Amino acid sequence: MNEQRILEELIALLEANSVTIRTEPLGGSGGGLCTIKGEPIFFVDTQAPSAEVAALCAEAVSRLVDVEKLYIRPEVRRFIENYSNSEKEQSKWERKR
Repeated sequence: MNEQRILEELIALLEANSVTIRTEPLGGSGGGLCTIKGEPIFFVDTQAPSAEVAALCAEAVSRLVDVEKLYIRPEVRRFIENYSNSEKEQSKWERKR
């Protein structure tokens, strides 16, 4: 499964969990999750590589969706877990500094 297909599945997970998806040209930064007037919105940067947006989307999914209670394709689940694990490691490193 390529990164574009993983991204599409991650976006579908966010939409199924009441997250509004907005696609905008943001200069290649990748976009990300934010809350506006109490509503979660995920911005997809149309100028960023799919892999970068997918990583940001995986982080948002791991924060907002209880992935243990859902069936998620194995490739997508691994992507979420790999990204979540790297985020946890990065957080540990930042706390030690």
